[in-house]
Amino acid sequence: MKDKIQTSFLEIIEKIEGWITSFIENLPNIIVAIIVMVVSYYIARVVNKWVVKLASKRIPQNSISQLIGRISAIFVVLVGLFLALGAMDLSKTLNTLLAGAGISGLVIGLALQGTLSNLLSGIVLSFRKKIELGNWIETTGFAGEVIDINLNSVVLKEFDNNLVVIPNKTIIENPFKNYSLTTKMRIVVACGVGYESDLEQVEKLTKVAIGGLYKTDDDSEIEFYYTEFGDSSINFICRFWVDSENAKNKLDATSVAIKAIKKSFDTNNINIPFPIRTLEFNNQLDISNPKKKEL
Repeated sequence: MKDKIQTSFLEIIEKIEGWITSFIENLPNIIVAIIVMVVSYYIARVVNKWVVKLASKRIPQNSISQLIGRISAIFVVLVGLFLALGAMDLSKTLNTLLAGAGISGLVIGLALQGTLSNLLSGIVLSFRKKIELGNWIETTGFAGEVIDINLNSVVLKEFDNNLVVIPNKTIIENPFKNYSLTTKMRIVVACGVGYESDLEQVEKLTKVAIGGLYKTDDDSEIEFYYTEFGDSSINFICRFWVDSENAKNKLDATSVAIKAIKKSFDTNNINIPFPIRTLEFNNQLDISNPKKKEL
């Protein structure tokens, strides 16, 4: 029994001595690995600040710039880690880490498919010039001003001051209308006049009324077209251009044009009829005869 204890004790001492010897032999490599990790850490910090500063010049969203900076810093740290493991001659450990990272990345990607899709869509939106902060857009039944583009969603402020949060993936996969991409917008006003109206006079009055409101420096003209013989009116549309960058400007211009047309028609006795129905009885009813027909 005593001999077994002494033998076990000697084996433990031998293993400890072997570890100490191995540590002393690999001490230069360990020092090099530590230096590589420290240097990579400080390089990562510098790269993070530099990338964030560079990205912020092209991307107005601070969250996206910070994300790109962190990704760059993580990449530098991972390179330093692999170099440190290589300096310590831990190639097997390096291969194990790479294999584990690949499997873990696959599992995480499948579990967070929707989140990663929104994340990548947010990065794509940040580089798109078709949608930026302050633009007025309309998509998937919502319209408003873009007040934020973050990693997961786009935030719109609607007319009624409500905020609408739309996933980035939805913006990427669906068409959207951006009212802020152009400085001009075509306004279409529809109306109708009575059948007794002078159609030439109606066209002239409409163009004069609109022309007195919006004068353009280019060659764009006020367009007037009769469209149909309606049930109780002859209908027309009037199209013209205004300086506009959002949907509110469109509503304002439409409202002002309708008031101007109505005022001009009232001044010149032009009737804008409302839908009516005329009932005509062709049979003559003798209501003065007191006699009743027998059945």
